[in-house]
Amino acid sequence: MLLKWEANDPEVRALWEKMNGWVYEGFNSTYTRMGVEFDKLYYESQTYVLGKNDVLEGLKKGVFYEKDGAVWVDNTPEGLDEKVLLRRDGTSVYMTQDIGTAIKRFEEYPGLSKLIYTVGNEQDYHFKVLFLILKKLGFSWADELFHLSYGMVDLPTGKMKSREGTVVDADELMEEVVNEARASGEQLSKLDEFSEEEKTALFEMIGLAALKYYLLKVDPKKRMLFDPAASIDLQGHTGPFIQYTFARIRSLLRKVGTMGTWSHEYMVTWPLLPEERNIIKLLHQFPGVLAESAARLDPSSIANHAYEVVKAYNSFYQTIPVMKEEDASKRAFRIILSAAVATNTKKAMWCLGIEVPERM
Repeated sequence: MLLKWEANDPEVRALWEKMNGWVYEGFNSTYTRMGVEFDKLYYESQTYVLGKNDVLEGLKKGVFYEKDGAVWVDNTPEGLDEKVLLRRDGTSVYMTQDIGTAIKRFEEYPGLSKLIYTVGNEQDYHFKVLFLILKKLGFSWADELFHLSYGMVDLPTGKMKSREGTVVDADELMEEVVNEARASGEQLSKLDEFSEEEKTALFEMIGLAALKYYLLKVDPKKRMLFDPAASIDLQGHTGPFIQYTFARIRSLLRKVGTMGTWSHEYMVTWPLLPEERNIIKLLHQFPGVLAESAARLDPSSIANHAYEVVKAYNSFYQTIPVMKEEDASKRAFRIILSAAVATNTKKAMWCLGIEVPERM
């Protein structure tokens, strides 16, 4: 069927297009719910020919060699192995298609400074071979290719295995955490004033925050355990805990709005409390955390910093009076400090693709 597909057989192509339609429809549904967008999609069906041509060109130049009718590359001098790039019947393999896709990307975007492949660590060897082949083909940008190798995710029941049917797909996982959020949230009397539509939107926001944050707070290279129930804990190291703190601050600021205007212009003429100084220090660190996260390709730095900020704020809020502070200058300072925490939190969570609710 692959031979017929590459030969543009009408019947095989029609079946392929029908099945692909189902797949892409499902992909789009999943990505839309996750809030994921792509600027451009590259399809293997459109790049496999280009990859084949480059492999054949490499064969002519002596970079590759022919054996038993197939085209091979010998990477044993570099400590890797021999790899088939074109089968004896002329059909391509994944490596061929990845070669073609990489070349096409740099042709279409000549200003690219780096190409990052975000793929699980089970494909470490594949990308070592791919990058080496592109170097051998003489592409100078091959040195700018990077595999962001992330660890696998286990569930409390153990490692997910496709052959045993224990794999949980993204749609099921999102539905589970949203349901966990609903089950937990409906126990809170604070939601009595929410309409059913507002509740549904809130539980969706909380559930997706729980899932994304729980995954992103861990170094991407490490294997991790995902616990859906623990991910929505409003008192734990979770996305919903950060969301709840943000919503609490927004509620405080709405109350301030009903009490008249307050100014950002003030001068601190009194010693700050340790809790206040700690929050200010953490807020001051945020730009550095962003830079470090970008340099290391590690969003966990942002996730954990956001948690440290809201944890420090909660400690401050529980022990230091804000609205009940009698000194007007101190009260204004603490309100502004609260607003700064909310702004920082919203920015940090936005970087992680997580929304924060005004009410919760």
